[in-house]
Amino acid sequence: MSNFFGTDGIRGEVGKAPITADFLLKVGWAVGSVLRESGSASVIIGKDTRVSGYLFESALEAGFLSAGVNVGMLGPMPSPAIAYLTQAFGATAGVVISASHNPYHDNGVKFFSSKGVKLSDDIQKAIEKKLSMPMVSVNSATIGKAKRYGQAVGRYIEFCKSTFDKSCDLSNLKIVIDCANGATYHIAEDVFTELGASVTMINNTPDGYNINRECGATDTLHLQHEVIENSADLGIAFDGDGDRLIMVDHKGEKVDGDELVFIIANAWQKRGELKSNTVVGTKMTNLGIRNALTDNGMKFIEADVGDRHVMNHLIKNKAILGGEGSGHIICLNKSTSGDAIIAALQVLEIVVKAGQSLFDLKSEMTKYPQVLINIKTESKVNLNDSKLLELIGTVESKLSDKGRLLVRESGTEPLVRVMVECVDNALATESAKQISEAIQSM
Repeated sequence: MSNFFGTDGIRGEVGKAPITADFLLKVGWAVGSVLRESGSASVIIGKDTRVSGYLFESALEAGFLSAGVNVGMLGPMPSPAIAYLTQAFGATAGVVISASHNPYHDNGVKFFSSKGVKLSDDIQKAIEKKLSMPMVSVNSATIGKAKRYGQAVGRYIEFCKSTFDKSCDLSNLKIVIDCANGATYHIAEDVFTELGASVTMINNTPDGYNINRECGATDTLHLQHEVIENSADLGIAFDGDGDRLIMVDHKGEKVDGDELVFIIANAWQKRGELKSNTVVGTKMTNLGIRNALTDNGMKFIEADVGDRHVMNHLIKNKAILGGEGSGHIICLNKSTSGDAIIAALQVLEIVVKAGQSLFDLKSEMTKYPQVLINIKTESKVNLNDSKLLELIGTVESKLSDKGRLLVRESGTEPLVRVMVECVDNALATESAKQISEAIQSM
């Protein structure tokens, strides 16, 4: 039995297995067949703005219908919107066609349960098992029906606004919003302007090919420039499917997910709202943020990389706040999944209530210099190679208690990531380069 699910659903390059129309047809059938084992079932399907979304939307729809599952089509919608709307529409599952922060030539599919959370490992295993079986359609009497939902965008906008304290006034804030030419392009402006902010929109004209291209949460240079040019108070950047948030302060400096999690945690703790007094991060969470959290009396828990793992630790520890430097931020007291719009609203609420700028709020902690090198791989790299492990041990001895090293395979791209943090930036750079060269020569 093949393992198609990565850290965030099934993802890859369009036209290459498994991201092909015939496979996505079978995925729809397999997921639908598993859902139908518990009785009648319905799903909603949303997508980001990639040109291949049209193709895979049709393939998945046909697969679900052939399994006897009713389908609601939503069109372009952020991933977290699907998590919310799955519950709001009473669907058995929600489906998102997206490759998140990846370029347009990639695509994928991920799923939410009826409770708006990622599918359990057991259900994913059941789907994998179905995928290894021949596809058999139900008969005409039990075939599924499909319809389009027209009110989905409005319902999600109202939900986002409901997570914001209406006593806060955003009318004094001038904001630049970068939608990465992705799934928030027709939603973000309404949310923030209806709450009173003065908004300048950029990268909100998707053409199917420009999603995440030199814009959004993965490339903030354009946003940083526009914040300065517009003399804005801050900038907000989303990724292609709207589950990552990166911000820019009034000085044009980037504020990443780690810093935003700290800002939210610090404010919520002072208000007595940080449940369990706990914050969940990942192996990639900056050492400076970890130290700042513990220095302020909060417990930090490390999860594996990926919002699924962060979510699991939040639930296990009865906590409500977790996230990653990449911008996945989960506010479980506000939504069931990582939602970039909702996370941004929490930060704006803190800015207004504290009467401080985003720059001042992030200055309450100090990030360690971090060097991250992504090594593209054609085949699987043996990270347990004895020579590599020996070198890693040597580098870690040099870093001692002044820093840390992490070497891991990406769960969403064919990459090995080498990350080094150290109070000494030169040592961090030298260490990362040393490890990367060793991996490239393997």
